Amino acid sequence: MADDMSFNPTRDDFEALLNDSMGGRDFAEGTVVKGLVVGIEKDFAIIDVGLKTEGRVQLKEFGVDENGKAVIKTGDTVEVFLERLENAMGEAVISREKAKREEAWTRLEGVYARNEPVMGAIVGRVKGGFTVDLGGASAFLPGSQVDIRPVRDVGPLMGKEQPFAILKMDRPRGNIVVSRRAILEEARAEQRTELVSQLQEGEIREGVVKNITDYGAFVDLGGIDGLLHVTDMSWKRVNHPSQVLAVGDTVKVQIVKINPDTQRISLGMKQLQSDPWDGVEAKYPVGAKFTGRITNITDYGAFVELEAGVEGLVHVSEMSWTKKNVHPGKIVSTSQEVDVVVLDVDPSKRRVSLGLKQALANPWEAFLEAHPVGSAVEGEVKNATEFGLFVGLDNDIDGMVHLSDIDWSAPGEEAMARYKKGDVVKAKVLDVDVEKERISLGIKQLAGDPMSGDTFRKNQTVTVTVTEVTTGGIEVRFGEDDAPMSAFIRKSDLSRDRQEQRPERFAVGDRVDAQITNVDKAARRVSLSIKSLEMAEEKEAIEQFGSSDSGASLGDILGAALRERATKE
Repeated sequence: MADDMSFNPTRDDFEALLNDSMGGRDFAEGTVVKGLVVGIEKDFAIIDVGLKTEGRVQLKEFGVDENGKAVIKTGDTVEVFLERLENAMGEAVISREKAKREEAWTRLEGVYARNEPVMGAIVGRVKGGFTVDLGGASAFLPGSQVDIRPVRDVGPLMGKEQPFAILKMDRPRGNIVVSRRAILEEARAEQRTELVSQLQEGEIREGVVKNITDYGAFVDLGGIDGLLHVTDMSWKRVNHPSQVLAVGDTVKVQIVKINPDTQRISLGMKQLQSDPWDGVEAKYPVGAKFTGRITNITDYGAFVELEAGVEGLVHVSEMSWTKKNVHPGKIVSTSQEVDVVVLDVDPSKRRVSLGLKQALANPWEAFLEAHPVGSAVEGEVKNATEFGLFVGLDNDIDGMVHLSDIDWSAPGEEAMARYKKGDVVKAKVLDVDVEKERISLGIKQLAGDPMSGDTFRKNQTVTVTVTEVTTGGIEVRFGEDDAPMSAFIRKSDLSRDRQEQRPERFAVGDRVDAQITNVDKAARRVSLSIKSLEMAEEKEAIEQFGSSDSGASLGDILGAALRERATKE
């Protein structure tokens, strides 16, 4: 019966025999097993792992000694990775490198779980970073994780064993990501905390300028950086830190403030110097005049440096007596030396208000001194507005002739229409208001007021010139040429004879005599009549040469009067 079984084994019998031949050992592909080196053939080590046949592993996978000889020999027991139980040749497929990798992965997983650093060496460069050997396992080191700051030359770090932090592990994909930067930042944080604890506010230290930015400079205080802001570099204005410092400079600074939460350190250089604002009120009293230099120009004014660290502002309204609404850059320029007057000092706000125009003569005061009220001036019409004429005077100041001060008789609009921009006119100074910066002028006042005094009286005979002929009468002008008067003689006053009361019998330019019948000084109006003059002359002639009952005719009387007048002339 037993013989029959031996010649016809079942599947269970075969399995039992196989297990017995392998000594009960559990072999599975993809695991690490122990093997015995049974021989060395050329570049391969023959290893028995307990299977039907041995496996072959290249000697280079085991490494070499200082003389370049293989470190493995016959009889050594080694661990190898079993890839396949049997290949096409009937041999076991094993690998020493994969065994080392599996061993490393197991070790690294424990390190990653404990959040501990791992030793490794950068062995190569790949796209986006570097390859790191972690003692059998290969990891990827991104370029951004090499150092805290960008590193241009990685050569000194290649092949050097150093600690790394494991950021990510994915065993199925064989992916490990490490960081050298995380280790450095952790060490730096510990060192920074220790250094910060050794520093005190107000302490003076020496440091080296490491970096310069637009807003300040970073100074290395011996393992920890502090920020020296541009406003704390000097008491005077600093437009850019590079004007004061350069990278590599050794500077003495004072620790201004330490933030224990953020571990940020604020530094100062100007704090080591005396504050120029101490006693500034005594040095720069209000009303005093000083010379300074323009350091900065803005839309609202210009800053003037009185001394190193003390600047005052000249507001745009205090820059010029005459130039209004002009950008400060058109009045002064940077680095220009100017004379200024102190207007106000506020030490608490570290502000000094200065005046540029106050250091110059007030042009209105100078004008009043040179041209007192009542004097005559001459200037060019700069502009004509609805309320008067602006006339240019000395020192770029203007005077105004109100439309009521242009002509004694003509309406304001009509009188102003006679002038245009660019005309040179003479006028009389009527008033000068220095505080309000106003000068009032009058053109008509130069000729005198024709209505003043007894220039014109009722019943006075005047010679007039016809300036216009209308259906209702004639317009005439009389008086002095520099102060003429105008009047209108109605049609009914042109003659005592109705047939002669025709305006058309006069022509523009005719000169005729007329009598003043009324003078209204308040209304500045003089009424004229040719008819009244004829009647007055007739009455006078009758009184001199006859009476109404003498028997002489009116023609005889008038004839005698006219002959007498002619004889006198």
